[in-house]
Amino acid sequence: MNPMMLSDAALAARFPRDFVWGVATSAFQIEGAAREDGKGESIWDRFCRVPGAIADGSNGDVACDHVHRLEADLDLIAALGVGAYRFSVSWPRVQPEGCGAWNEAGLRFYERLVDGLAARGIAAHLTLNHWDLPQALQQRGGWAARETVQHFVDYARGIARRLGARCASIVTHNEPWVIAVLGHEQGVFAPGLKSRRTAFEVAHHLLVSHGLALRALRDDGCPAALGIVLNLSSVEPASDTAADVAKARLEDGLGLRWYCEPLFHGRYPDDVAFALGADAPIVQPGDLAAIAQPLDFLGINNYTRVVVSAAGPWDAAAQGLPVTDMGWEICPDGLTRLLLRLQRDYAPARLRITENGAAFKDALLADGTVQDDDRVDFLRRYIGAVADARDGGAAVDAYLVWSLLDNFEWSSGYGKRFGIVHVDFATQQRTPKASAQWYRRLLADWRAATAGAGAR
Repeated sequence: MNPMMLSDAALAARFPRDFVWGVATSAFQIEGAAREDGKGESIWDRFCRVPGAIADGSNGDVACDHVHRLEADLDLIAALGVGAYRFSVSWPRVQPEGCGAWNEAGLRFYERLVDGLAARGIAAHLTLNHWDLPQALQQRGGWAARETVQHFVDYARGIARRLGARCASIVTHNEPWVIAVLGHEQGVFAPGLKSRRTAFEVAHHLLVSHGLALRALRDDGCPAALGIVLNLSSVEPASDTAADVAKARLEDGLGLRWYCEPLFHGRYPDDVAFALGADAPIVQPGDLAAIAQPLDFLGINNYTRVVVSAAGPWDAAAQGLPVTDMGWEICPDGLTRLLLRLQRDYAPARLRITENGAAFKDALLADGTVQDDDRVDFLRRYIGAVADARDGGAAVDAYLVWSLLDNFEWSSGYGKRFGIVHVDFATQQRTPKASAQWYRRLLADWRAATAGAGAR
């Protein structure tokens, strides 16, 4: 169904009363306070100081200054009418060395955050690792070192014991593919290494630490729903030639099946392992069983589809297709196909859209508004794509917009704006964009449509 043919009220009515709507952020991208109250250094603090690593030469020292503006930012979230907020804990803020002593000031910050959400009737959805590994652990080998697996499990237990009872869900890792490939194979993200062998060892350690953490949290009686978040896209060949089809199959294996197969089926895909050859990771006895712990939900971060050509990189803009400011194709049907495929191949208990959104070149106008019509259209179409997937049988129970705020966009610095709230980084003034107002109205329409209705 084409969401452009529906009114916003009709779109909202396609979702049940128990559907979860929210917004998402991550610690390094918004918190700032990089060297305050006992916080340790992260690999992103260090990476930002590598000449040329960040497009605009910036860093996350201040970012959105969220640590100092917590209450006002929580009021901003509440004003949207959402029921959920996804955030991440900065590991070095709460445990500066990545093991050993805890930092009480850091822990109290996150207690204020979750308590502030509860006071506003918003469910807390906590992510343990959104890429900002303590630099102290990196100096001991980071995710390429097996010992980091146990340090992560200990960290997860400590956070869950302190905050778990006040959280609706806990995610172990955000996008392990990004940590492994962009951080350790391509070197364009922290820690900036370039080794395929290391990258796949890192991916394996992330998955093992995920499974062992879930096992530990369940042993501890953590009441929160437990899952992991993967960045996934529908991978499609540019043509039906054998070369394009084969390359697309391998790319799908490297980006989706390499993570989903062990999580849901307790095995790595044979074709990908064969292609990796000597770069395939060392799998110790018990690793695959540990990875395949039952998931309460699988989180999906989706922004585009991937089109693969054996002839070389495929450029959506060159094909005359619409793209965002990141150069990513706008293709909501790709999300529908992805969700239906995941449901068919892996039968997850629940699927959640933990990130979806777009960067556009929007700006504060003279009248003090941001009229980001491109983003409104993007969100409307992608939310419609989620509804289509639900109608087709995909067990999707949540949709969270990325992102609440314009923020530090990793290697792009502050040049790419994903927020539904504009941030003037010189003054830290927040201005809800037209997309924020649209999202608030959509949720009001949804509440009106489902008032008195049972979950369905």
